[in-house]
Amino acid sequence: MDGMSGPYVIRGSVALPEAELAWRFSRSSGPGGQHVNTSDTQVELRFDLANTESLPEVWKQRALKRLAGRLVDGVVTVRASEHRSQWRNREAAAVRLAALLAEATAPPPKTRRPTRIPRGINERRLREKKQRSETKRGRSGRDWT
Repeated sequence: MDGMSGPYVIRGSVALPEAELAWRFSRSSGPGGQHVNTSDTQVELRFDLANTESLPEVWKQRALKRLAGRLVDGVVTVRASEHRSQWRNREAAAVRLAALLAEATAPPPKTRRPTRIPRGINERRLREKKQRSETKRGRSGRDWT
């Protein structure tokens, strides 16, 4: 859209489709000057995750599952009102949405395979432990008469 620095890449060659983004503007809360009551600087960006065609199906299912608590009827909403200009808030909201989707569509981490501690290392640990206990036992004053 007019002068935006998009496209906002989610991952690889997949980007946020401008046509599927719904923007809403309203007045930001908080302090301001003479300009504050006349400008709609708060931005609300909505993306219909459930019905999008731009994400691969696997990613879409993964994102729907991971963002289930944030979705309202399959739509994810991001708000931005930290800047005083609408344009910068639009940038912030789009970047935030792209980051959110990138995290939600990331593949699950590889499962950790448990490894055995080598016998030599374990034996050394026990030896050092025993030596330490001998040192500490030697400090107690009961044997002195």
